[in-house]
Amino acid sequence: MISVENITKSFGNRILFEGVSFKINPRERIGLVGRNGHGKTTLFRLMAGEESMDNGAIVIPRNYRIGYVRQQIEFTEKTVLKEGMRGLPESESDHCWKVEKILTGLGFSQADMEKDPLEFSGGYQVRLNLAKVLVSEPNMLLLDEPTNYLDITSIRWVERFLVNWPHEVMLITHNRSFMDKIITHTVGIHRMKVCKIAGNTGKYYAQLAQDEEIYEKTRSNDERRRKEVEQFITRFRAKARLANMVQSRIKTLKKTEKLGKLEKIKSLDFSFKSSPFSGKHVMTARDLSFSYQPDKPLIRNFNISIGSGERICIVGKNGKGKTTLLKLLAGAITPQQGEVTYNPRITKGVFEQTNIRSLVDTRTVEEEMLSSHPDVDRQSARNICGAMMFEGDDALKKISVLSGGEKSRVMLGKLLVTPVNLLLLDEPTNHLDMESCDALLAAIDSFDGVVIMVTHNEMFLHALAQRLIVFQNDRIEVFAGSYGDFLEKVGWEHESPVQKPEGEEAVLKLTKKELRQKRSEIVTKRGKVLKPIEKSIAKAENDIGRFEDELSELNLAMQEASQNQNGKKIVELSRSIHKCQSEIDRIFDELEKLTDLLEEKQAKFEKKLEKFE
Repeated sequence: MISVENITKSFGNRILFEGVSFKINPRERIGLVGRNGHGKTTLFRLMAGEESMDNGAIVIPRNYRIGYVRQQIEFTEKTVLKEGMRGLPESESDHCWKVEKILTGLGFSQADMEKDPLEFSGGYQVRLNLAKVLVSEPNMLLLDEPTNYLDITSIRWVERFLVNWPHEVMLITHNRSFMDKIITHTVGIHRMKVCKIAGNTGKYYAQLAQDEEIYEKTRSNDERRRKEVEQFITRFRAKARLANMVQSRIKTLKKTEKLGKLEKIKSLDFSFKSSPFSGKHVMTARDLSFSYQPDKPLIRNFNISIGSGERICIVGKNGKGKTTLLKLLAGAITPQQGEVTYNPRITKGVFEQTNIRSLVDTRTVEEEMLSSHPDVDRQSARNICGAMMFEGDDALKKISVLSGGEKSRVMLGKLLVTPVNLLLLDEPTNHLDMESCDALLAAIDSFDGVVIMVTHNEMFLHALAQRLIVFQNDRIEVFAGSYGDFLEKVGWEHESPVQKPEGEEAVLKLTKKELRQKRSEIVTKRGKVLKPIEKSIAKAENDIGRFEDELSELNLAMQEASQNQNGKKIVELSRSIHKCQSEIDRIFDELEKLTDLLEEKQAKFEKKLEKFE
């Protein structure tokens, strides 16, 4: 078990998180969520020992190994297989079959095994690093955005592999469907704090929304009560006969913590501008062929006719020609054979990963928006900047200082400037966080025109695709139907479930039985400890109510004695009022201590229960 204890991390004056505590129990698979820039990768680096914290500690058991996939490439062997074998434990150093199995799942062919690792693209080199970590069988895997360098078939393989991983996993990804299929728990970084829940991201975000709604209602009610108390104090401060009541209210006011209003967190809020289009036919591709090397054709005799309002997704392994086909359909490159024709009323909007390189480093975000179209004025540019989460001075940031995710948002913003009726998008979710992906999905879904999109994000595929262009088995086929239909009727080649280790099922069943027994014991003990405290709290609350009723009667009697100018009665009642108010204050102090004790005990039992979830 790993214990994160009261850690704080900041960079300069910017606090990422403070006072963070949570535990990672055996076999938990945790999804780490939060906005870009809120500290997810930093938390990974702290756990991997690659970054130091300001305060607190991360307690890791002795001989506990953490596997962290590093982006830097350092290969010493001359073949992919031998490099992969470097990750094997010493006792299994000759188990090349295990390495081959994982490399195959990650998209390496049998021929690739004997190639030099340096011949491969950066994405495949990171896959090789991932393979080395997986074969090393660490106690815990830390995976930071693995889907950014995997294609759809390898994503599905990794998904099945991780579901059956017998140890702990912590995962960062913008791909919600991928995360939700794997995880048992969600840890979220939000407003510099961390919350851990059992369940998927949907449950976490629902809980977060509910907690913030309750907080805001509580804050609003507290503010209203505070104003009422302040008005009472102001009104009766000068009244000698109400001095005790005023002092009581002042004391209560000082004890009550003032809740601050929650700051609004920036989020993507936009929609694509649709230009009117009344026709039925949008575009046609006839006999398209294209290759970068004469002996290796990427696209051969491809045909498709696209109608109004269609949602078409291009899917398949990396390196097979998906982006090239999108460029051909967008008119960005010319086919070597065949042609693409458009309805003359079509206006295109194109988002490509390579377009990010077209951004000018010396320009500001606002200047990039202004350069998108001659009709864009400064106010329009500022509005788009705001929609893309570049509010205020953030719109004046230079492109050179932006992260990959921020540059992606700039490119999306430039797409919003001109009304279009055909969107061509190449992996638009890369570099976006989960909430931004949700906003993008909603914007695409509400767009009136045609959408053609390359994506490996299965949430987008299930939500949007009406037809698929599938790269598989060295062919390109158009599938008429949803992604769910495709999986059911055709499916991906060579998919087979990852086998569980022998005996794993029985071990898990036995462990679950023991967990239930442990939880039952803790719940029983919790009842025995908390019940007397709860009884004392109930008694204190009843006593306060009784004394406050008595105080009200004494105050009424005091008013009557004052009107009758009965000096002896006034003195007698003053003593009684003082005694009654003192008793109320004493019980309030006792109630506060009891409440704190109850919360402390409850928290301790919750932590104990978390260990046996």
